[in-house]
Amino acid sequence: MKCFNFTASRDWLYRHSFTAAGMRSLTTDLGNGTVMHCWAPKQPTTRNPTALSSRPALVLLHGFGANAMWQYGDHLRHLTARFDVYVPDLLFFGGSHTEAADRSEAFQARCVKRLLEEGHGVRRMRLVGISYGGFVAYSMAAQFPEMVEGLVLCCTGVCLEESDMADGMFRVPDLEEAASILLPQTPNKLRELMRLSFVKPARVVPSCFLSDFIDVMCTEFVEEKRELIQEILKGRKLSNLPKIKQPTLIIWGDQDQIFPLELGYRLKRHLGENAELVIIKNAGHAVNLEKPKEFLKHMKSFLVNSLSPPSKN
Repeated sequence: MKCFNFTASRDWLYRHSFTAAGMRSLTTDLGNGTVMHCWAPKQPTTRNPTALSSRPALVLLHGFGANAMWQYGDHLRHLTARFDVYVPDLLFFGGSHTEAADRSEAFQARCVKRLLEEGHGVRRMRLVGISYGGFVAYSMAAQFPEMVEGLVLCCTGVCLEESDMADGMFRVPDLEEAASILLPQTPNKLRELMRLSFVKPARVVPSCFLSDFIDVMCTEFVEEKRELIQEILKGRKLSNLPKIKQPTLIIWGDQDQIFPLELGYRLKRHLGENAELVIIKNAGHAVNLEKPKEFLKHMKSFLVNSLSPPSKN
C-alpha cells in the first residue's frame, strides 16, 4: 500500500505560507545557461528609495537538503514585517541550475549577487546563511563588501581545512562517505543524515516516507551537488580565508556532528572583535529546525539591533 505523499503535501503548504506572507516565486535568467529561482516580496520597499517605510533587504541562503522553503518556512512570518525578505534557491537546488562548470562557493556568490542586483534591484543587504549557504554568504561578504551590511552564519564550517578530515575531526572518513550521507539515495542513508543532524531525531519513520522525500528532493543534480561538496574541501586552508569586516553573528549547535563546534570557535578567532559566537545547547547541525525559537531570537536580535540603519539603495 503506497504511503501518503507527505513531501509533496508539505512542499505545497510551504509554498502556500510563502505566498500568504506576501512573497512571490520568480525565476531570473542570468544568461550563459544560468537560471536562478528566488522567493521575493510582491511589493518590495527597497525598490523605492524615497519610501518612508523602506525596509532593509534580508537574504536567506539555505544549506544542503530540501529546497529553501523547507529551511526557512517556519521563520519567514517573523521576518517579513521588518525586512524585505529574499529567499533564493542556490544553484542545483530547487529551481536554480547552470551549465557552467564552476562549482565554487565564489561562483555561487557571484550568481546570487547578480540575481539580487539585476533581477530584484537589491544593492544593499543583510545576509543569513545556514551550513553550505553560509559558505556562499561569507564569499559574498568578502567579494562584495559594499553590498553586505552584516551577516549571520549558522553551523557554517567555512574555517575548515582539507587536513581536518585526515586528522579525524569529522564523523565520516572521507568525501565519498560524506557525499553519500549529505545526498542520501536510500532510506538508511537518510536516517544516518537525520542522526547526524539532530540531537533527538525522529525515532520511527516509515521507509516509504523516507523514500518519498528522496524521490522528491534528492534525485536531481546529484552529481553536480557531489561536486559542490568536493569543491568545499579541495585545497582549503584557513590561511587563505579572507577576514571579512562586516559585523557577524555565528550560531552553532553544541552537538553538531557535521561541522563540529571547534569550527565555530575557529571562525570566532579568525574574525576577532567583528564576530559574536552564540552556542545553542542540546542542538545539532540542523539548529534552525531543532531549536527554531532560540535560532530566531538570536538571529532577529542581531539583524534588528546590532546593525546600523541601512544605506539608501
